[in-house]
Formats: sequence, structure tokens, C-alpha cells
Amino acid sequence: MLSTVALLANSTPDRLLPARELMAFTLASHILLVPFGVALPFITLLMHHRALRRDDPVALTLARRWSAVMAVQFAVGIVTGTVLSFEFGLLWPGMMGRWGDVFGLGFGVEAWAFFLEAVLIAIYLYGWRRLKPWTHFWIAVPLPPAALMGAFGIIAANSWMNTPQGFRLDARGNPVDVDVRQAIFTPMFGPEYWHFVVAMLLTAGYVVAGVYAVGRLRGRRDRYHRLGFTVPFTVAAILTPVQFMLGDSAARAVFHKQPVKFAATEIVWKTDTHVPEYMFGRLHSDGTISGGVRIPQLDSILAGFSPSTKVTGLTSAPASDRPTAVQATIAHWAFDVMVTIGSLLILLALWYAWSWWRRRDNPRSRWFYRCAALAGGACLVTVECGWITTEVGRQPWIVYRQMRVSEAVTGTHAGALWAMLGIVVVVYAAVFGSFLAVVLKMRTRWRVADGGSPGGADLPPEADTPYGPRSEPGPPTAGTASGGRSGRTSGGAS
Repeated sequence: MLSTVALLANSTPDRLLPARELMAFTLASHILLVPFGVALPFITLLMHHRALRRDDPVALTLARRWSAVMAVQFAVGIVTGTVLSFEFGLLWPGMMGRWGDVFGLGFGVEAWAFFLEAVLIAIYLYGWRRLKPWTHFWIAVPLPPAALMGAFGIIAANSWMNTPQGFRLDARGNPVDVDVRQAIFTPMFGPEYWHFVVAMLLTAGYVVAGVYAVGRLRGRRDRYHRLGFTVPFTVAAILTPVQFMLGDSAARAVFHKQPVKFAATEIVWKTDTHVPEYMFGRLHSDGTISGGVRIPQLDSILAGFSPSTKVTGLTSAPASDRPTAVQATIAHWAFDVMVTIGSLLILLALWYAWSWWRRRDNPRSRWFYRCAALAGGACLVTVECGWITTEVGRQPWIVYRQMRVSEAVTGTHAGALWAMLGIVVVVYAAVFGSFLAVVLKMRTRWRVADGGSPGGADLPPEADTPYGPRSEPGPPTAGTASGGRSGRTSGGAS
């Protein structure tokens, strides 16, 4: 890692490395929250619908508590997302100044979606004990589409950076005659958007299910934990093979639309047919590859379904117009980690499906639940790896074949950027620490309400909020459905 940073530092202007590091840190931090912002509303409403349709107080308890976590996560996402949006203008003024009129609509759509989602979350939380059950549910139904609209805006902007179109350059090289429709629906938009959306749903499903898998491993085998595990895990398991096919389609789109980026991802040095596939391995500046597992002809077969498929190599572009050997290796490793984890998740989903087909029940093996508990963290790793592949593989272009990263970077002194990075790291550590503390506090309160934490006698009872009903008796209200007692129906952990 140190040698990689040193190589990057020696090959770029002094202010470019800290700008990249600052952008990478804030993006890598924010994207950990994105799966929950995009997908948790859908999973919560799925549980909410089950609660109302089956008159299930346990499902209602889970939906109410997940909505509370959703709100806290959204509040943290406000901080990290706002910082990230400011950084586009502060760190990359060259890109925003020249190209903002072309692809800026995507950011505008994301902003509108963000505010709409904030309003809908507020209404959803407010309505738990104040609206009739089905009225409350239907008012919240626009929440998942609003989250998907936010993803639409961000992916529209990013896919344009990968395959820019919808404009004409004048004599001075400035974009004119912008076609908004073409600028949004670029060749990479469809493959990238659906791959991203399914990744968010799958990741959120595995993370939420993993919480209850840990509870089962600790001996909590009540219906609360069973239902909290089964619903999100089923969503994730169904989408896992779908995501694998979407990922394959997205990689093939890169092969056709960004051949040099594909070459970096697969560390292909020279254009040729019968190209082997390398699992991991390191590309050197002379084109040699060390380490890894070499599989003859597989890269050509995966790219075009035939060993005779010609795969473009990195040397097809001048050295200044392609990723360096170090950058190609980083993109290649990120891609291979993503594919490896995806393959393992398919095996986990098949294990789950086999158990349901044979016994109509969850697997009983503790090893299954150990794997399920790790699946959420593994999915977060794949989300990070996906963005690394997307961004590093495009280097040295910030707008593919139109503007280099070095042309877009700010003129701010490198020392100021390093200082800003240090401040952001400290602030983000405090923000994420606070988020964790709040979630753990809510978990403790829920355990007290369920009678599962004898050490929580000094804590106040759950308030009349989405966290659950009051402990003291009171008249039921319209929003409780049959779940007015649901906060105490089982030994829930989270």
C-alpha cells in the first residue's frame, strides 16, 4: 500500500494526490450508508405490509424499529452526502465549470429526491401512532421510488462521466447544443444503474439479516429473530443470482464502450485473441504479470463467448491516455474481490433455497448462520470494490477521453488539502461513532421493552414514537393495528 501511494505521488501534481485521497475517503465513507438509504425503505415497507396483511404484531414491531434505524441513518447520510456534494465544486472546479451544464441535471434530480425522501421519512415516523394502519402504509409507499430516484440522478452523472455524450464542442472546446436526454441516458447508464440498485437491495438485505443471524448464534431463536432474519435474507437471496447476471452484463458493456478500462480491469497488456483470465495477479510496467491464477482463454470467452474474441489491450492507447500498471492492478484486484464474494454469496443463497425446497424451513446449521452474519460485511466490501473499479479503471480521465483528472483539480495548495483531509477524518469518525452509539442505545431500549435486558432497569421506557409503545398502559390508538402490545411479544435484540 505504501509503495502504491508513493508511485501515485511521484506521477501526479502535488495537489492531485490529496484531492484524490480526500474525495476517495468521503466517497468510501458515504457509500457505506447508501445501501440503507436506497434499500432499507423497501425492506421496511415489505415487513410493514406483512404485519398489516397478516395482523402480525411481531412484524409490526420489526417494521417500526427498522424505520427508526432508517431515520438515524438518513440523518448521518445528510452530513456525509452534503460534504461530498461540496467537494465536487471545491476539488474539481475544472470539471464542474466546463461540464456542469451537460451532466449537472443528474445532481439536481438527486437533490430533489433527497428532499422528497426526507419529507416522506418524517411523515412515516410521525404517522406510526397517529394514522390509521393502511393509511399510514400507503402514505409511505412513495419512499422506495424516491430513494430509487436519488440513485437515478447519481448514476446518470457517473455514467455520463464514463461515456459522455449529448453535446457538441465549439471552436474553443466548450460544450454547446446540449441534449439532456442523451446526456442522461448514456450507453453505460442502464447496465450501471440496475447493477447499482440491485447491489443496494442485496447489501441492505444481507446486513439486516446478519444482525438477526448473530442473535440466533447467541441463542435467541424466538419468532422475532426468525422473522427479522427471514424476510431480508429472502430478498437478498433471490437477488443474488440476478446481480451476478447484471454484473456480467455491465462488464460486457465496459468491454464494448470502454475497452481500455476493460483492459485495465482484466490486466490485458496487448490486444489479442485467446486472452487468458487472471484471478488476482499484479501487472508490471513492462506488461508482465506476477502472481495470481492464470486460466487460459477465459477472458476472451467471457467477453465475447468465444476464445477467438479479440480483447483490446492497454498498449492500444498511449501511456498518457491509459491507467498506469499500479492503477490497473488496483482496479483488477477490486474487480476480482467483487466477483469472488459474489460467487460465494450465490453458494449461500443456494444453501438457503435448498433448505426451503426440502423442508420449507431455514437451514439449521450454525455454519449457515455464521456465513449469513458475515455476508452483510462482505457485501459492503463489494460495494466499495465496485466504485474502485469504476473510478480507478477510468484513469487518467475524469470525463472519459474529454478531460483529465489533472485538468479538473483545484489550484488550492496541497498542504491545505491535506489539512482538510485530516479534519474530515476526525469529523467523520465522530459522526459514525455517534451513529453507532445511537443505534446501540436504541437496541438496549428495545431489549428492555422486550424484557430481555435485566441490566437496563435505570433506562426510561420506550417513548410513544416509532421505537415502540410506552411501557405503561394507555388507551390504544389507530396507528397501532394489532401491534399495540408488539414491543413485548418476543425477546428482540435489534
